[in-house]
Amino acid sequence: MEEELLEEPIYLMSIKPQYARAIFAGRKKYELRRLKGVPPIEEGSVIVVYVSGKIKSIVGEFRAGRVIQATPEKVWSIASTPGSGVGEDAWNYIKGAGRAMAIEVLEAVMYERPVTLEEIRRVIPGWNPPFSYKRLMEGDPLLELIISRLRSGLRGRR
Repeated sequence: MEEELLEEPIYLMSIKPQYARAIFAGRKKYELRRLKGVPPIEEGSVIVVYVSGKIKSIVGEFRAGRVIQATPEKVWSIASTPGSGVGEDAWNYIKGAGRAMAIEVLEAVMYERPVTLEEIRRVIPGWNPPFSYKRLMEGDPLLELIISRLRSGLRGRR
């Protein structure tokens, strides 16, 4: 039986609450990541946002626009322009990495309601969010049982 491919790549990304708020308020234009042991994200991918910290919930998504993969210095020079919403704390995070990535945030939308870690674990016992991000493949229980339902509520809101 042939595995059906998703229309677009979908990733689940853990983001701290203050940065998630800035993304969904339209103030943060790039999300920065260290590239070590994880494949880079492709342009056009859907990034499902899991807010870490005290929130511990899947709250929404955005589309990856331009994706810059380079040295931390090059990524910083592109992503930290005035009005980008990328602050010094992002530089402190990526500096010293061999490679870094900046993901342009496009079409950020919140789901009708967040889904908490507790709720996810009721459906998928023992589930843990990724430390940084991970690609969700067809058949992944999180994608099939939870995210597909959240995304269906977005139809007509984009």
